[in-house]
Amino acid sequence: MNLLNAELGKEYIIQGIVTDDEELNAFLFSLGCYTGEPITVVSRRKGSCVVSIKDGRYNIDWQLAEAILV
Repeated sequence: MNLLNAELGKEYIIQGIVTDDEELNAFLFSLGCYTGEPITVVSRRKGSCVVSIKDGRYNIDWQLAEAILV
């Protein structure tokens, strides 16, 4: 399941990142978004998703949310 299907407010553990784009992988890693880390979907808006990773909140687009498996 990816973040688009995740329940709001529930903490999940990242199972993997599905992308062939190394730049995207590096960006997500810099946010602390990698396998084994907890992530919570705080809210969804049209075209984006607010997630909590470690001590930060980030607004990511649907494409990124779709690539993160929980």
